[in-house]
Amino acid sequence: MRILASFLLLSAALHAEVTLPAMFADGAVLQRERPVPVWGTAAPGEAVTVSFRGQTASTQADRLGRWSVALQPAAAGGPHELTVNNITLKNVLVGEVWIASGQSNMVWRVAQSRDAEKEIAASTDAELRFFKVANVVSPVPLDDVKGAWKEANPANTGDFCGAGYFFARHLREKLKVPVGVIQTSWGGTPAESWVSGTALAADPALISVYADWARTLEAYPVGLLEKRQNLIGPNHPHMPAGLYNAMIAPLIPYAMRGVIWYQGENNANRARAGVYRRLFPALIQDWRRRWGQGDFPFLFVQLANYAKVPATAQWPELREAQAMTLSLANTGMAVIIDIGESQSIHPRNKQDVGLRLGLAARAIAYGEKLVYSGPAYRRFMREGSALRVWFDHVGGGLVAKDGALKGFEVCQANGKCAAAEARIDGATVVAASAEIPEPANVRYAWGNDPPCNLYNAEGLPAGPFRSNPD
Repeated sequence: MRILASFLLLSAALHAEVTLPAMFADGAVLQRERPVPVWGTAAPGEAVTVSFRGQTASTQADRLGRWSVALQPAAAGGPHELTVNNITLKNVLVGEVWIASGQSNMVWRVAQSRDAEKEIAASTDAELRFFKVANVVSPVPLDDVKGAWKEANPANTGDFCGAGYFFARHLREKLKVPVGVIQTSWGGTPAESWVSGTALAADPALISVYADWARTLEAYPVGLLEKRQNLIGPNHPHMPAGLYNAMIAPLIPYAMRGVIWYQGENNANRARAGVYRRLFPALIQDWRRRWGQGDFPFLFVQLANYAKVPATAQWPELREAQAMTLSLANTGMAVIIDIGESQSIHPRNKQDVGLRLGLAARAIAYGEKLVYSGPAYRRFMREGSALRVWFDHVGGGLVAKDGALKGFEVCQANGKCAAAEARIDGATVVAASAEIPEPANVRYAWGNDPPCNLYNAEGLPAGPFRSNPD
């Protein structure tokens, strides 16, 4: 009996211990100048006190053992200590926190990127940190993730995602404050895996993702699933909402500035490219609604040029769907149609990807007055047998890089298109073709790996477009 009593007392003591989500750990970066939610578990009714930089917040765990407090906004700085009852977190910084998510191009490591050896050797920066979320799938929302905060240095940086690292490094250089990135990404995953089940079910246009998933499951017999779960099955990362449940929901409501997103390759087949017009905005709105931090900046990378696209894919249409998402407030798009690799779906130049995301962040998240986008199609007008095209984000002027302007086509009303002779005329482009004497529409860089060389004077490329989206 004495042994049993001791065991019960020990179990009760362990159960009473306060716990914190994995993001609240030594080396954490907290968002500056915003309320900072801190939460966790404890014994039901247990008093919890959180102390940080001279402020204290107290609460009591509810009947399910859950508790949360909100720290008041604080200026950038550190390192500091954060205490929660008997837990002390050391080396905590306050600065800028960003979520980095998507598929393989957001997983792509610094060690795999251009000039990797040089970049890694010069990466030491104790105020640039990453938290890499472990890959997990779940049919229901989880409470926590696995991961640890790591500082940028030659021992760690090679494993950070390249796009996220070069983005964060740019912000560090310009903002002069600590920067933390929570990397939650998984290669080869579709967008529907990253959206909550509630958001998917709320839009009739998105019910098709469940139908697609059901058909996929039917193609694999149960016996095969039991032998090789890496195939399509209940714990596969393509499951609708499966990655939202396991790799996004547990992060909420960790205070952050915004999101960078690099995904789309896996949604570029004919069945889903059109759905992406509804799916991607739904993802953004879903995350914003659940985080409860308003319309936080959501910056994304448009698909790069790539020649080895399957015949069943629609990369131009997917890029178009991405561009349409800019209609949402506080969104920005990094165009990389000029820096992809024709024979590789994973461009190694993640430096320019991070830079272009960083420029968008500085303008959208931090209010800097700068040119952060290349020329973006606005409208066109017919002038005889030619079409004149106007753009937004012209910056210091339109530029044809490396020779004559290329990549423009003009099209008849019936859809027939032909390569156009195009020239820059002030802040516009004039395009015409002898094959299309009565042009009705215009398009640019419309292809998997298209010729294109229109930039603004700031060196940012024009995005692909067509004037008559389906």
